[in-house]
Amino acid sequence: MAHILVVDDEPNVASSLRLLLERGGYQTSWAADGRTALELLKTRGADLVLLDVNLGDPLMDGLAVCRAIRSLPAYTPVIMLTIRDGTTDKVVGLEVGADDYITKPYDERELLARIRATFRMVAAARAGAATAPMVIDGALTIDPQRRKVLRNNAEVMLTPREFDLLVYLASHAGQPFGREMLLDRVWGWDVAVDTRTVDKHIAELRRKLETDPANPRYILTVRGVGYAFREW
Repeated sequence: MAHILVVDDEPNVASSLRLLLERGGYQTSWAADGRTALELLKTRGADLVLLDVNLGDPLMDGLAVCRAIRSLPAYTPVIMLTIRDGTTDKVVGLEVGADDYITKPYDERELLARIRATFRMVAAARAGAATAPMVIDGALTIDPQRRKVLRNNAEVMLTPREFDLLVYLASHAGQPFGREMLLDRVWGWDVAVDTRTVDKHIAELRRKLETDPANPRYILTVRGVGYAFREW
């Protein structure tokens, strides 16, 4: 039974959320602030964190907590919950390391579906990832176990989804994938996701990894199909 840590400074909201999760078959624990959440993760761990953005501590809001979670040795999926529904807020949440971002009020069935999808995504990435670092051309190193990417020995900061997409493509070098297949294999969502999401993530990967993103060396466009990582 997976264990989900709920981080929310409102006891009534946290109690309702925990009841929903426990009815869905999950074990839960609760932290009312970011510092307690980080301590629980260090001492007890969790399989997933549901993290409210607007915590009471202005110096340790949900974004700061998510950054701190990403600095821990063990990778823990994070889904952020917030009343902020602007595109900029969502982008910031994903950039600091969240695996998903859900606005309140949310549909309970969709929340549970997103949780299941996130678990599937993490499991698929771990199962499909190579155990040893992938070193390409001596310049690019992809380390699935440590979830790190180095370019010319300098670490490249990727979002969790960007990293999973890169590992999936590099693990199947030379094999082209359509956008829909990448959504299924990397995102694995039950809810509808625009295929342009794949294009945006590919563009970000190229911007961060390529010397000349307009003429990519690693992630190639396969006309009429989608994308492929070049053979190495």
